[in-house]
Amino acid sequence: MTESTTGISQLNRFRIAMVLAILADALQIIVFPLFVAGAESPPDDALDIGVGVVLFSLLGWHWEFMPSFAAKLVPGVDLIPLWTLAVANVYRKAKRIAANGEEGRDGPLQ
Repeated sequence: MTESTTGISQLNRFRIAMVLAILADALQIIVFPLFVAGAESPPDDALDIGVGVVLFSLLGWHWEFMPSFAAKLVPGVDLIPLWTLAVANVYRKAKRIAANGEEGRDGPLQ
């Protein structure tokens, strides 16, 4: 995705994605266990699907999102901030690509 298609720079996309991932993980760790337990929680599942769609639209397809999404189906794994870790790993890889002077499919960080 280019900056001209949405008007948001790649760095700002990562910032928005990180805030969203932190908020989603905080909700799943702090709020949702108080009301509904287990992998069969509809609000938890809806949150994961929504976060996955938004992260995909912000950052594009990355393999790091698949384990985060799949692991959320295992009870107890929601206590690990997987969305935050996935976004941080995507950012780390993009930063390394930008530092090497290579342009990935999404372009360097700006």
